[in-house]
Amino acid sequence: MIKTIFLVGTGGFFGSVSRFLASRFMQNYFPSAFPFGTFFVNITGCFFIGLIYGFSERSSLLTSNWKLFLAVGFCGGFTTFSTFANENLALLRDGEFFHFILYTSLSVFLGIAATFIGVLITKIS
Repeated sequence: MIKTIFLVGTGGFFGSVSRFLASRFMQNYFPSAFPFGTFFVNITGCFFIGLIYGFSERSSLLTSNWKLFLAVGFCGGFTTFSTFANENLALLRDGEFFHFILYTSLSVFLGIAATFIGVLITKIS
């Protein structure tokens, strides 16, 4: 159990730091009422988790420890539903209804599509 906690915690550390850096970069590069930083990390994280689970189903390339580290730890730390929810609430509060609808619908649709594409890529190669 200690090993599992260490794997998830270490992956989460790297995922959280990566989320902070990627989100900060996107918000600085694309300043807007639209939360590009969180949108980018959540869609990218969906793609990554699709690749991780696709590769783990296809072969023994990823052990269960690597899946814990990458999927639960890294992707869990990299993506963030709570920030997504808070940003949507802020968009509603600020009267940014178009951005709210766009952000919510694109996040859900593209998140599922990115996960599917990640899995699909593992079946092609």
